[in-house]
Amino acid sequence: MLENPLENYFKLTLRQKNILHKLGLKTVKDLLWHFPSRYEGFAGRKAIADLLANERASIHARVIKIEAKKLFRKKINIAIATVSDGTGSLQITWFNQAYLANKLKPDTDYTFTGTVKRGKYGIGMQNPIFESGEIEIPQDSGTLVPIYPETRGLTSRWLRFALNRVWNNIPEENFDDHIPENILKKYNLPSLKTALREIHFPRGVKWAEAARKRFSFEEIFLIQLMRQSWRKSRDLHPSFSIKIPQTELDAFIKKLPFELTAAQKKAIEHIFENFDPKKGPAKPMSRLLEGDVGSGKTIVAMIASLVAINNGYQVAYMAPTEVLARQIFNEFIKFFGGIYPHTKNFGVGVKMGMATSSEFLKFPSKAFAGQATHIARAPLLRWLASGEIQLLIGTHALIAEKIKFKDLALVIIDEQHRFGINQRLKLIQKNGGSASWRIPHLLSMTATPIPRTLALTIYGDLDLTLLDEMPAGRKKIITEIVSPQKRNEAYEHIRAEIKSGRQAYVICPRIETPEENEASLLQLSMRAVKDEYKKLSAEIFPEFKVGMLHGQMNPKEKEKIMKEFHEGGINILVATSVIEVGINVPNATVIIIEGAERFGLAQLHQLRGRVMRSTHQPFCFLFTESNTAKTKERLQALVEAKSGFELAEYDLKFRGAGELTGSKQWGISDVGMEALKNIKMVEAAREEAKKIIESDTLHQYPELSRRITVQSQLIHFE
Repeated sequence: MLENPLENYFKLTLRQKNILHKLGLKTVKDLLWHFPSRYEGFAGRKAIADLLANERASIHARVIKIEAKKLFRKKINIAIATVSDGTGSLQITWFNQAYLANKLKPDTDYTFTGTVKRGKYGIGMQNPIFESGEIEIPQDSGTLVPIYPETRGLTSRWLRFALNRVWNNIPEENFDDHIPENILKKYNLPSLKTALREIHFPRGVKWAEAARKRFSFEEIFLIQLMRQSWRKSRDLHPSFSIKIPQTELDAFIKKLPFELTAAQKKAIEHIFENFDPKKGPAKPMSRLLEGDVGSGKTIVAMIASLVAINNGYQVAYMAPTEVLARQIFNEFIKFFGGIYPHTKNFGVGVKMGMATSSEFLKFPSKAFAGQATHIARAPLLRWLASGEIQLLIGTHALIAEKIKFKDLALVIIDEQHRFGINQRLKLIQKNGGSASWRIPHLLSMTATPIPRTLALTIYGDLDLTLLDEMPAGRKKIITEIVSPQKRNEAYEHIRAEIKSGRQAYVICPRIETPEENEASLLQLSMRAVKDEYKKLSAEIFPEFKVGMLHGQMNPKEKEKIMKEFHEGGINILVATSVIEVGINVPNATVIIIEGAERFGLAQLHQLRGRVMRSTHQPFCFLFTESNTAKTKERLQALVEAKSGFELAEYDLKFRGAGELTGSKQWGISDVGMEALKNIKMVEAAREEAKKIIESDTLHQYPELSRRITVQSQLIHFE
């Protein structure tokens, strides 16, 4: 029955079906798993004559008059009702719900609950909840009314009506619980049927909370089961045993112009333990290296690559953007290629290639074998397949069908959450020849602030290593929220920095301003790269060289601009968030972010990380087009956070993981996200999942097994 379409139970017009589908409601099961976002409680019952301003109360009253109106100044549709209970009357207003003028009937009794307000016409209520007839109101916490996620044309009242209609017609066998009974008892979780009943028709606050706790645990538990299942499947396959060339490695590290941090040394040690295990054959490493912006992830990846190449194997390094891929390529060339005079002592003779999506598919690619040279696609593919090219760096072009490696032993993925699981798997299947039966080691890296509970959940199949230490000499960034009145002061600060030899970024939310007839006033107010570039060049900083970078530029233009900025030829770079990930220009010490409220906190943290790459004092100026309390609160969190890790935990606690990282991105529901605020729950779900997978008892739970099998069919390691 759960798979039956909703139209079997309700007479739905085409418009109503489309509205339901917009919320993903097609079947009875969809409806049952459309959980309330909150609950409203019917407060203590009072007579209208006894109501006091600012108290929350329930009244049982008859509608005397109701009509729909439009507030012309604010262009808001409202419904206004006059109700009476015999002791007095009051006015009730619903904003943006004019349709209620047709729902509530005159001369009909309802129970209304809301906060009493005093206005110029006496006391009244705004947007109260209501139910038909007289509701029996308990003396304690009151009857809870679920409030559901809505969309235009679909109300919580209709959803409550729909759930009431289908609930009592569901056969008992549809409530078979897929969470093992011993786990439910161990963590005092309600059964599936009880949880569904209490989340939609709660007997009280504690029952509703228990139901949400059960579904929060369930979602994290299922994700952990799937991840642990993948891990076990992966570990059944052998990988490459990579010996650590200690003498060559020590020589390389000794020549570095900086000291490795203790956190970097620990990360390298963890990677080497996966490469060359002391007991038994090597299993494929799957490690997530999470480190704040500027914590030195790239040098860790470089050392891991050097060791793999020294063993005669190949390395693939995939970056999310073309700009970042080029920068990484140049970084590796400095240390591995020996083609620059001041770094020639680092030259270890590594032969490298680069393949970006646009270039690789349409233009000759670049390859490096000691020195830069342009080559055609055919020889690049041939040298890669023969093993002559030892390191290939690029974007998702690396997963193109024609690219084949001879002995790919290490895959490195930068900002790995930007790639789908299937994209990552395609890359580790690129081996040809005798190595085809071995799985490469995988090192994923991210600078995106992720709460620990989220990392343990979505990366449950990965070993997590934190770089929680910054290189010596780095200064804490000074972040300021700049009011419109102080814009010129920020410009003068940039001027002073540039005159002292530094450089600056100016970040805008969009590339260009749309035509007036195609955009709202809000869109027209957003600053655009092309407009700011012209204004800053001609009016604000005519004495400096201003450059422009955005996604509509072709690869050669981007490369030219970034090269010029990196070499100091451009003083101010006006750009979109294309520079967000990994761009490394140590001389840039100031960043202005226009329309800061339009970026997520994680993205803002990434953007300001662009000026945290040296020992100079970095500055970040946040300009906003909004003056709301929520905007100020969000941006103040960025100002106060000492690190990305602290910011992630702060934002999870006060605003929820979805706002920091985007819940849709992780594929976790709002109820699942609630579990992420409870580290004990996440660790419990993880531990129970590991027990089932490690003991090979998943088959004892058919419904769990079915769910995991469906998901795992998308993933193949052979």
